[in-house]
Amino acid sequence: MSLAPYLEMALCTDPGAVRSHNEDAVFADAALGVAILADGMGGYNAGEVASGMATTRLAADLSRVIATAVARDGRGVFDPGEVEQHIVNEVEAANFSIFNASRSEPAYAGMGTTLVVAWFYDNRMSVGHVGDSRLYRLRGDQLEQLTRDHSLLQEQLDNGMITPEEARFSGNRNLVTRALGVEPVVDVEIHDFAVAPGDIVLLCSDGLNDMVDDHEIGLALQALGGNLQLAADHLVQMANENGGRDNISVILVKVRGDFASRRGWWQRLLARLK
Repeated sequence: MSLAPYLEMALCTDPGAVRSHNEDAVFADAALGVAILADGMGGYNAGEVASGMATTRLAADLSRVIATAVARDGRGVFDPGEVEQHIVNEVEAANFSIFNASRSEPAYAGMGTTLVVAWFYDNRMSVGHVGDSRLYRLRGDQLEQLTRDHSLLQEQLDNGMITPEEARFSGNRNLVTRALGVEPVVDVEIHDFAVAPGDIVLLCSDGLNDMVDDHEIGLALQALGGNLQLAADHLVQMANENGGRDNISVILVKVRGDFASRRGWWQRLLARLK
């Protein structure tokens, strides 16, 4: 079934105030219930190629998986284990494509990209990520970061080597410990979360959260959440006003209503027995 009546999505991406071109890539489809954001890195234009390959390949593959499921049972019913495995499989396939392209084309040598993907289904979302692009959930007045950065800075924080205040001014902010396309295999971190009507989910590249702190992001979403596109545009504007040192990309997803899967009687019985 289409999730367009239950989910609203808005996106905004911008080169920022310093860089001449944008190496971020975004994809959002409310009907599918899929949002994808990638932040590319590499030589001239190579990051743009890597992020574009990641979002294009992943969007096409997940679209195919969802269409196949709908054709199979008319509803496209998934369980969390299925969804998570599909995400891992397709991210691994995208990673291998980027890695092969970087090996076969000298101009693309060393390219890679971070990634965060959210797949919404059955009042849930499965979130896969690699690198330091983030996903947050605003519920009421509480903004929570649901992903944990794969970065040197995060490791230093976890080990107590630096304080959160020191981290804000660290020179290691953009050193990621995982990325797509750098190695032939990639370790995808994936988790499943419940969502409820009124929730706003934010996917962003580090060009936003490096320039705007979480408290200000939360206030902006609370104030402007009634106009999702305005909220996305305003977050990017805030990052630019604070320096805009990197490309800035934002995807916002608002849960408009209950989208529990319409299972058959035997599926409902099995769900109650679990």
